[in-house]
Amino acid sequence: MEKALWYLLTATRGGENRVRIIRTLSERPRNANRLADELDVGYKTIRHHLDVLESHGVIEAGGDKYGRLYFLTDHFEQYRDTFEEIATHLD
Repeated sequence: MEKALWYLLTATRGGENRVRIIRTLSERPRNANRLADELDVGYKTIRHHLDVLESHGVIEAGGDKYGRLYFLTDHFEQYRDTFEEIATHLD
């Protein structure tokens, strides 16, 4: 997970948006529409980042497809300190 976080947040385009998504989901679960509105990012862009984060085990989805909520995974929470360290380099 540590290597995946460094890759997802620093080595690819969209790292800053992924940090913002993770920080927002840290407050409480949200669906893609809500994330797009709150972060002022296009829905398709949010969907792309959610798919990438989900494929790397950072987030998981719950609920039906239309109103699907996204949560941070328990596995990610074990690496929260790494996430915070990486995020400070991006601030």
